Formats: sequence, C-alpha cells, structure tokens
Amino acid sequence: MLPFVDDYDPFNSHYNLIVSPMRCSTGYRRESDGDGAFFSSLHSALNLLKYLGMLNILPCIINKFSESQINVSTATIPQQAAANNDKKKNPLPWQKAVAPYQSSNLRISLWQMLNSIGSFFILWYLAYRSLEVSYLLTLPLCVLAGLFVMRVFIIFHDCGHGSFFKSQKANHLVGVITGIITFTPYWAWRHSHAVHHATAGDLDRRGVGDVWTLTYDEYQQLPRLQKLFYRLYRNPFVIFGIGPFIDFVVLQRFTSFNAADKPRERNSVIFTNLALLGIFLGMGFTIGFDKYLLVQVPIIAFTSSFGVYLFYMQHQYENVYWERHQNWDFVEAALHGSSYFKMPKILQWFTGNIGYHHIHHLSPRIPNYKLEECHNNNEIFQIEPMTFLSSLKSMKIRLFDEDRHRMIGYHKPDDDDLALIDPDAKP
Repeated sequence: MLPFVDDYDPFNSHYNLIVSPMRCSTGYRRESDGDGAFFSSLHSALNLLKYLGMLNILPCIINKFSESQINVSTATIPQQAAANNDKKKNPLPWQKAVAPYQSSNLRISLWQMLNSIGSFFILWYLAYRSLEVSYLLTLPLCVLAGLFVMRVFIIFHDCGHGSFFKSQKANHLVGVITGIITFTPYWAWRHSHAVHHATAGDLDRRGVGDVWTLTYDEYQQLPRLQKLFYRLYRNPFVIFGIGPFIDFVVLQRFTSFNAADKPRERNSVIFTNLALLGIFLGMGFTIGFDKYLLVQVPIIAFTSSFGVYLFYMQHQYENVYWERHQNWDFVEAALHGSSYFKMPKILQWFTGNIGYHHIHHLSPRIPNYKLEECHNNNEIFQIEPMTFLSSLKSMKIRLFDEDRHRMIGYHKPDDDDLALIDPDAKP
C-alpha cells in the first residue's frame, strides 16, 4: 500500500523513502503515519507482467524478489526544515530559471483543449464515415486521430501535475475526462507518475511508473527463465508493439496493475472502466461494434506504441544518469536522467513539447506550452539533444553498467571497444 505522493517536491520533508535492497521496490510514508505501509516488491515483476500478462510466472518472481525492506531515511525533520528554509531564501540558479514559467494561462489551456479534444472527435467521425469508402482511407485518419490523442494525453499529464489550470478542481475534472479518452484512470496514474518523478534515476528506488531496468550484475544473478522474461520485455517488438496495447487496453483495467491502493485511486480505475464500457456499448448499439473497433483499435494501438516509445527514449539512452540512493541528486537526475528529444516542429506540437523532458522533470509545475520558452531563454537547459536518428542507438541498450556508469547491451564491451564508441566513457 502506497500513500499518494502529492506533487512531488524534492525538498519536501514529509516523506521518507522505504526501499527494497534487491529489486528496489518503492514506497513512501508520511512522518505521522508511524511505520507506514510497505510497497510490495512485486511491482518490479509487475512491470514485466503488465506487458506480457504472464500471471503464471508470478510465484517464481515472488520467491526471487521478496527480500525484506529497510528504511534508509536518515535526515531528521528539523534538519530538513532548516534546509528547506535556506533554499527558499537562497534559490538555486535552476530554481530562478524555472520560476517565471510555473503558471498556467487560462486562454492557452482552453484553446489547447479545443484544438486537441475537438480535433480528435472530428477525426474519429471522419474515420468512421471513411469505412464506407475504403479501410485504406480509414487507417491514415486513425493515425492522425492518434496523434491528437497523444496531445490529449499531454493535457491529461499536465492536469496530473496540477499545471494545466490554476484551479486544482479544474485540473482534476479535465484529468478524469481526458483519462477516459486515453484509456487511463486519472487518480491511479497520477499517483504512480508522482512516484516516477520522485525516483527517476535512483537505482535503489526503481519499480513504479518506469521501464523495467536491471543492472548488469543483477541480470547475471537471475535464473535462466527470468533472464528470458527480461529479454522478452526489452525486445522492441514487445516493449513498443504488443506491450503498450495490452497495457492500455487490458491491464489498465485492473487496480492491481495500477498500484491503486487508496480508495480514490481504486475508484478511478473502476470509474474509467465503467465509462469505457458505457462508450463501447453505446457506440456498439449505435454504429455497430465492428465499426467501432475498426476505428478505435488502430487509434489506441498507434497512440500507445508511440507514447511508450517517447517515454522509453526520455529515460533510456546510453549515458543516462543512474546512481545509488546515497549518491542520488535530484537536479542531476532531471538534467541528465531525462533527455532533450529534439523533434520536428509538427511532432513537437502533437507531443506537447514533452521532448523538453529534462526541464519537465526539474519543474513539473511548468505547463507544456511554456517548456520551449523556458528552454530557449536559459542556457543551463540547453543540453545535447537526442534526435530520431540518434534515438535508434537506444534500441540496443538493455542493462545499466554500474562500473562504467552507462547503459549497455547484455554483454560488457571491452575497454578498448568502449573507447572507440565513446572516448569520454569511464573505463
């Protein structure tokens, strides 16, 4: 069971981390909650199950990753409170840089809703009517509609961070509605995504809202069968193809796959399921179940695959930042554990500037339509970009090499080979 991490603040003293030393399950507690409730180490294995649906492998994973959990928090509340006060009085350069952009603009937000949600429904209707002509016409319209679903997901995402509107009630209302369009339960996703922001780049806090990543040594210690499961999970056909569709269409329907422990989170899964069932039945009896599926399935298949591809490239690349908890640094994790994915302008628009992911992780309070401006006006954020061409290298990485501090394949390269690939790499 995992208490909700509201709008994660790296300087917030109200949460202590609880981690598993083996497979790094993540949990949070409030100081007032006493011992709190441990987040089950099954979540490391559930990342695999979410894509493969292999419930029959659960027993062996439980046996492997059920080590006891320890509380590694050492800072006291007075010490943390004093540090927080110092940071407020003397903000760091990056805090000064992001401050002017941490507010929403109602006019822009409403216009973004109109041109994203409105365009999606128009294209959905056109795709439906195109069935009368040819399915070869329907599929391109579904892809275009899927791009607008991606844009709707960015609105959903910003609402989850409380950055799309000044009113949190408005954020939650729009978040629930856009969650239905994107097949994602709002409160459950908001919870797991907050944990992702709180733990990205921390080797001792993997397992929630991230891509399943093992170190080289951890992988070598796995039994042969679990090595096979990991290889299947990291296979591009699974992680970018069938996996995302199974995740969004099937597994998101279950509270157990959403880390939904609180009533609000569980209810959001149930509510989203009922809404989707109502839409399915309503459209089925109105236009026909076959026609509804012929339009909706390719839309969600394209959107989920492209979305997972972007998320993967934002946190899975050769020189990505990973550190053990005692050495983990929030700013380093944001700037070097999240990529700057430079896309063509049209795709940048469809993806809501999410390519500026390093800035987003540094300050989730910045709405998507201000990320580019923040990047362009601050030199400290202008890091080396990733492009679609360079992102292809990330298809080959599988494990994190703690000795060399970089992502590698399943075999460690020799130091001479590594020097040819990257002269700056650590031997």
